[in-house]
Amino acid sequence: MIPKECKRLAEVDFPIAVVSKHSAHEKNIRQGHPSTLHLWWARRPLAACRAVLLGLLLPDPCDQHCPDDFKKKARELLRKLPGKTAASDKGLQEALLRFIGDFADWDHAAQTTFLEVGRGLVKAAHPEEAPLVVDPFAGGGSIPLEALRLGCETFASDLNPVSCLILKVMLEGIPREGAALPDQLRDLGAQVKQTAEKELRQYYPADPDGSRPIAYLWARTVSCESPNCGAEIPLVRTTWLAKRFNKGSKVYTKLVSLNLLADRERKTIEAKVTKHTTPTRTLPTIPPPTAAGGKAICPCCKVVLSDKRVRQQLAEQAGGADCTIRAGKRSKGARLMAVVVRKGDEIRYRDPEPRDLQAVASAQSNLAALAASPGFPPLPSEPLSKVRPSPNARGVSGATRIGITDFGRLFTSRQKLALHQLSAAAKGASKSEVLQNLILLAVTKQVERSSSFVTWINSTEAPRGTFARQALTIAWDFIELVPIVDTEEFQELIGAMASVAEQISHANLRPGEVQQADASKSPLPHESVAVWFTDPPYYDAIPYADLSDIFYVWLKRMIPVPKLNALAATCADGLTPKTQECTWNQAHMVNGQPKSPRFFETSIATAFTEGRRVLDDAGIACVVFAHKTTEGWEALLGGLLAGGWIITASWPIATERAGKLGGKDKAMLMTSVHLVCRPRPEEAGVGDWAEVLRELPKRVGSWMERLQSEGVRGADLVFACIGPALEIFSRYAKVETAEGREVPLAEYLAKVWEVVGRSALEQVLGTAEAKARNGAAGALEEDARLTALFLWTLQSTDDELEKRADPEDDSEDQEDDEDAPKKKKLGFSLVFDVARRFAQPLGIHLDNWEGRVIETQKGVVRLLAVSERAQQLFGEEGAHAVASRLTREAQGDAQMVLFPGREEEAPKLKERGALSAESRASGAITTLDRVHAAMLLQANGQANGLRALIKAEQDRSPDFLRLANALSALYPKQSEEKRLLDAMLLAVPR
Repeated sequence: MIPKECKRLAEVDFPIAVVSKHSAHEKNIRQGHPSTLHLWWARRPLAACRAVLLGLLLPDPCDQHCPDDFKKKARELLRKLPGKTAASDKGLQEALLRFIGDFADWDHAAQTTFLEVGRGLVKAAHPEEAPLVVDPFAGGGSIPLEALRLGCETFASDLNPVSCLILKVMLEGIPREGAALPDQLRDLGAQVKQTAEKELRQYYPADPDGSRPIAYLWARTVSCESPNCGAEIPLVRTTWLAKRFNKGSKVYTKLVSLNLLADRERKTIEAKVTKHTTPTRTLPTIPPPTAAGGKAICPCCKVVLSDKRVRQQLAEQAGGADCTIRAGKRSKGARLMAVVVRKGDEIRYRDPEPRDLQAVASAQSNLAALAASPGFPPLPSEPLSKVRPSPNARGVSGATRIGITDFGRLFTSRQKLALHQLSAAAKGASKSEVLQNLILLAVTKQVERSSSFVTWINSTEAPRGTFARQALTIAWDFIELVPIVDTEEFQELIGAMASVAEQISHANLRPGEVQQADASKSPLPHESVAVWFTDPPYYDAIPYADLSDIFYVWLKRMIPVPKLNALAATCADGLTPKTQECTWNQAHMVNGQPKSPRFFETSIATAFTEGRRVLDDAGIACVVFAHKTTEGWEALLGGLLAGGWIITASWPIATERAGKLGGKDKAMLMTSVHLVCRPRPEEAGVGDWAEVLRELPKRVGSWMERLQSEGVRGADLVFACIGPALEIFSRYAKVETAEGREVPLAEYLAKVWEVVGRSALEQVLGTAEAKARNGAAGALEEDARLTALFLWTLQSTDDELEKRADPEDDSEDQEDDEDAPKKKKLGFSLVFDVARRFAQPLGIHLDNWEGRVIETQKGVVRLLAVSERAQQLFGEEGAHAVASRLTREAQGDAQMVLFPGREEEAPKLKERGALSAESRASGAITTLDRVHAAMLLQANGQANGLRALIKAEQDRSPDFLRLANALSALYPKQSEEKRLLDAMLLAVPR
């Protein structure tokens, strides 16, 4: 056993950049990756889990308490790999860190030599017995799976029964069954498909030429409410069905669209599939979408139906996913727009035929008979969570707003019939518990691709599943996949699961232990755990229970509920546990009141207290967190401190995929911060507030320098600094001022933000800016400091976020829901709380710059684009007239400044509250105004005026060029602002 006094590698150093690279790369791996076993939200990359676990399990060779026997065996093991290990302890430490980085590579995860070395190192560090690694919020199982890979004993638990079933299959079943399991699963999947196919073939008729339908494209419908119209409007996000773009040739190679034919006289809208000539470099003109921003646009009369009325009409149709068919003809409800068929390898699109609707009518008739059968309801009818008006009651809110009040309404009649037949074929299909559970998980994987929220990606001609986002997001138009009849859809899902089983079996893991349990009530005994490593829920970010219910309602019809859910008795609605779930979600009640932030704080603190209870005296813990709000961080850190922990290290690892929804021009966290913790000693004393504050800048400054050298940027850097700052604060039982007042965590975190902000300003604007407060001498004005901090925070750890969309990117492919990001405005955005926490301690008054430099709406602060400031800076005369005036004044040897002291020539600024004293002192014209004016002159091609301005500003002071150069380094690489700045700076005389 590693001595209690000995530091672990993860407390000393960590290969951040290397592990981040492998973690980010892993997001693109599908074949054999455990994430393809079954959907679970916010899975941690295996690379990060494997690397951090090794750091937690291995001692630091440079520590005086590190066992000599470990160092000897570690050197022997590392000789099996390329590269030399220096004889010194420092050389061994570097070799171990290098191995940790290399083992994070997905290609090495199941390689024999790496497995032997990794497991050998763990055994050398823990020679008496394999260490027990515990994850009480196991979710998708990344942490416990990697613990098994390293030869550890593993205990994984979760409150959610769907998660527990996934964990049991992955951590217990697959390792126990061995190499024969994958082929057995493929055979069983083929049998289940064949059984269900016999029952369902009649509902998916083939075309006369032998083509087989693979998907039906439907649109929900609403009625135009114009008094002179009343046309039925099919809600279509895009009229493109296929839009293939070849990057190499830069041409569109396949273009197919819907042609919406509006007959104003008959007040009807027809849809015809149109194939366009290819290839082409430009998109042909096609009809615009009829659904945008939650509103509907009538093609007949052009009247816009409000989002409120669209939701109300769909609510009257119970969501509008089904259609009514009488005498072989559709009368109302969803409308079939096109059919996707395959013949050989070719995918084609055709208009609907009568046989398509006849098949739907037949499915509806048989489903009605099935629903009327006695006994336990064979089809889901459990209610979705009742959403109350609140800022964060999300997850299923998009569905409930259009009248989908139960899970049955998420599916069309034919989808429900297909899933029922598939479930019936899978139920009891195998006597092997592992195979049986695998095939049932395969059915629920099919569920995720068989709802009325599945959409068509026209750029790849493939489906986008129900959970394109971590919510049930409204899809106005959707596709109905053909799951098993003459398609490979179900078999492909089975094949992906079999590949996971092969990958896990190849690693030769020992089985772990899985149990459904509340993290606040651990079933483990005192001091029994070597490593307590978990990725807890992110405050209010993901409503796991609400989302997983779509799987649970089908699983409970295939598995007896007591076997599936040990906590079923506590769930009055017959769904997954939500009252105990450690999240802030006001859709659910606790003691008669909606869940609150306090509930999360209490729950997470209790879980951390339990973790401290079960951890061995010489053990170590790690908590992963990646929430993007300061409230979430404060709740987590408050729970850690209340649970009796000291933070001893903090490592940000890039775990998020670039370009994820909403990522462009926003401060999106690309890293997950791994907080390494130890139990706080009972004898921990009282910290002196003044001493803590003296130590804070040095600790944060050195950490910022280290992280930036590892490529960590912007918001990731801000939140990553919280960990090392807490190392100072958390080592004490409490911190007090000289007067004896206890300093709360929130007050300390405010100081952390101030130190980070000052350090950032010092880096980007110069030393004087770090000391700037209320217009101190030598400092740029408030708006310059605000803009610099804003852009510094927006820097991305992953440069991919700075790339604009390629020509072939489909902005219309994103779901059109109120919960989804709306059409992007110009400029750059930050969460208001982040902007406020930076601004306040640095003497920046956000209100002073509202409407002038920033715009605040719905909790988000937007830095205005330079183009939006033209009228502010130049008034009605415009940039062209101002440039001409500048040129004339320069030729007449007039005062060469952009804004003369004459009041009538000052720019017309929007006054939104009193300007600060520094702004009044400068005539309300700031250095930032002058830089933006120069950029606008550059944009308008006013070369003479630009040269005149630059010369005038060079004569005035060095601030103009100092700020321009700083902003050039801060603006995203592909932004219009950077292009203008760089072009403007080229005009500066050398």
